[in-house]
Amino acid sequence: MAEWWDSLTSLMKVLYCIAVPSTLVLLLQTIFSIVGFGNDGDINISDTGGIDMGDAGLDIDVELDVDVDIDLDVSADGDVCPQGDADSPVHVHADYSSLQLFTVQGIVAFFAVSGWVSIAALSGGMPAVGAIPVGIVAGFFAMYGIAKLVQLSKKLTENGTIDFRNAIGETATVYIPIPPEGEGEGKVTLTLQGRFMECSATSCLKETLKTGTQVRVTDLNGETLVVEKQS
Repeated sequence: MAEWWDSLTSLMKVLYCIAVPSTLVLLLQTIFSIVGFGNDGDINISDTGGIDMGDAGLDIDVELDVDVDIDLDVSADGDVCPQGDADSPVHVHADYSSLQLFTVQGIVAFFAVSGWVSIAALSGGMPAVGAIPVGIVAGFFAMYGIAKLVQLSKKLTENGTIDFRNAIGETATVYIPIPPEGEGEGKVTLTLQGRFMECSATSCLKETLKTGTQVRVTDLNGETLVVEKQS
């Protein structure tokens, strides 16, 4: 082993010192991700989150397309009830799965793959001026591949989570009568994110919305929908 190591060039020794530890760390990350280690602690060696850029907004890509006229109806107790124009569409779209290249796993994968590819290229007779760039390019492809896999897994997770903001602007049907403003809640049924759901609902109107009434969701109060009569 010592003879083999001594026979290596300085460049090959450096590449092995990069490739071997990076591969071991990548292997540990994969194992810890599978068994769920580190999810409850302060440090997660298998972290797939991107670099936190504070207010730069690089981790979250949110698109809002809102076109709505709002009249404010202030009740005696100070509650503000937004009354949307029924002809004004409200579209809410949120995407929390933007591509994050510079994650812990991505960087480790870059060093591991670029190291081994460079070693293979040098061992095959390629000069260092060609082997190193080839390794770097391969490392970037590996980092991009890791980022796409993480993005895909997050999207699959999000698809199974109900975001009640997506109900804004949708039409629903009153299931349990909704009392006038400030007198309690009723129930509505609607299709949200491909699921037929029953949700709690309130109204800012002065009349009771009876069972079977078609309503439109105008706002949210937690997970309670605020609705108005569909015109």
